[in-house]
Amino acid sequence: MSVGQGSAGRNWGRFFVIAIPYLWLLVFFLAPFAIVLRISFSEVAIAMPPYLPVFDLAEGLDAFWQDLQRLSIDNYTWLAGDPLYINAYKSSLWIAAVSTVLTLLIGFPIAYGMARAPHGARPILLMLIILPFWTSFLIRVYAWIGILKPEGLLTLVAQTLGLIDGDEQLRILSTNTAVYIGIVYSYLPFMVLPLYAALERMDGSLLEAAQDLGCPPLKAFWVVTVPLAIPGIIAGCFLVFIPAVGEFVIPDLLGGSDTLMIGRTLWAEFFSNRDWPVSSAVAVILLLVLIVPIVAFQHFQQKQQEAAR
Repeated sequence: MSVGQGSAGRNWGRFFVIAIPYLWLLVFFLAPFAIVLRISFSEVAIAMPPYLPVFDLAEGLDAFWQDLQRLSIDNYTWLAGDPLYINAYKSSLWIAAVSTVLTLLIGFPIAYGMARAPHGARPILLMLIILPFWTSFLIRVYAWIGILKPEGLLTLVAQTLGLIDGDEQLRILSTNTAVYIGIVYSYLPFMVLPLYAALERMDGSLLEAAQDLGCPPLKAFWVVTVPLAIPGIIAGCFLVFIPAVGEFVIPDLLGGSDTLMIGRTLWAEFFSNRDWPVSSAVAVILLLVLIVPIVAFQHFQQKQQEAAR
């Protein structure tokens, strides 16, 4: 085989390696998103499906251009003026942000302890972190109902330890506190794993050098360990914050009537009100709210790396 043929073979190999994930995203992300975006510009109707289709290529290009000319953004303007949806977005972002911070505060010591554990114990600790994924997500959330309900396990433990009176009960279920507990518990592995990957690669001699130069252990932690763990912190925060914003199962099972999150609002609009165009617009706006800051952050980070070179 000549050098040119070998180079061409490697180029084709790289092409297929890159093309497969992009094809996956095209089929399972961009295509469904295009369908949702199309429905969001439609009008609700008493039919099946419950909307008036727009941009239907089966009707020909002339009908497509006519639909394009009478493009309506009424669903988006209606959402912008409805305080229910605005408050749902704000509440979802707040709950997701607080849950992400709590997950980081709990996950960082766990990941740090795993990274500093003996090499033989690290696979076992890693398996314990991944172990909850072997159980259904729905079952794990349901288990918290038995723990947090007024007559549940948490109340029993508090009564046994004398923290509360024997006839007193803890009222945690159906509150935002229960939602925070459910999100932190469910998404903790997504924070621990990238943090562990970043801390495990850290050179321990850097901490020794800092201590030799007279740096106290606590200061060495903030000056050396935390900056080196920033890539893991950013990755973990993204992995927790993004799905937490659109979470539906946890607020529906553990939250109360006052728990307002956009996932529950979208579900009610889609299934209860059967207003597919508005629910599609809610989903599109939610996606933009999440993607635009991420793209802006990546652009800022890329500029910083170019400036550092």
